[in-house]
Amino acid sequence: MNASADPRPLAIALMGPTASGKTALALEWARRLGGEIVSVDSALVYRGLDIGAAKPSAAELASVRHHLIDVREPWQRYSAAEFAVDARRALDDIAGRGRLPILAGGTGLYFHALLHGLSAMPEADPATRAQLAAEAETLGWAALHAQLAQVDPEAGARIHATDAQRIQRALEVFRLSGRSMSDWRRDSLAAPRLPYRVLKLVLAPAERTVLHARIERRFEQMLAQGFLDEVRGLRALPALQAHPRPQDLPAIRAVGYRQAWEHLDGDYDAREFRDRGVYATRQLAKRQLTWLRGELDARWFDPLRDAAELEGALALFMGAGPP
Repeated sequence: MNASADPRPLAIALMGPTASGKTALALEWARRLGGEIVSVDSALVYRGLDIGAAKPSAAELASVRHHLIDVREPWQRYSAAEFAVDARRALDDIAGRGRLPILAGGTGLYFHALLHGLSAMPEADPATRAQLAAEAETLGWAALHAQLAQVDPEAGARIHATDAQRIQRALEVFRLSGRSMSDWRRDSLAAPRLPYRVLKLVLAPAERTVLHARIERRFEQMLAQGFLDEVRGLRALPALQAHPRPQDLPAIRAVGYRQAWEHLDGDYDAREFRDRGVYATRQLAKRQLTWLRGELDARWFDPLRDAAELEGALALFMGAGPP
């Protein structure tokens, strides 16, 4: 099938683990191809999460139009379902103006919600969440993860025992509906797909040690740029000071921010904060890679070794061939 035989508008999805080079490539292609970037990152949606979330600089944001960055305050929540609606609106706006949408990020649930759709699983329920948070305070998240493994073995295997946000959501869905999140996700396979031809590319260094070195180097750069001062600024916001448990908010639970918050609370010293931040980022990358391996129609490239192959995939897609 060539481009003339398929009337769907084109879009590119640049996926990959954190620190793999997605932002730089998205910017380069957007400038060259007349594109606009739709951020697929659950931290970049929050205002004030700049250094620690590796948000594009003011110059980069000015050079290429970006969408779905700074759309919520750090004390607010933003669901994958909301993202799917907002991202679809952004895609249609970009394509409607004759521009090329470039989806760039590493939040697998956001990509899944947009590209594959979400089932009508229960919405967030504050009372149930509060009950789960209270149980976690008493029993610990490891105990709740064990509960999850009993009622939803697939989710228990997929979700790390320290990933409080996802454990809470999966148990919340089960308690509200009596069905596991995995069952709900299987229902989503029958949902209508996004009406775009999407070139799905994964950027991931072939050697895990290379990715780990990039993560460590970037975390050191964030510290040098004033990451801790940024978190001090967040802690000073009246809305966060008034919140009973700001550490439970999605923005503050973002990798790096939770560790910085705990460090500023006095839970551990600067050296341990740095080590915990790097380790948490590596664990995030591991979870992202696990999710990406399930995207069977995505093509993988090492950004350091496969530049020519990447350009070939792009040229074929933008020309007449299938992705």
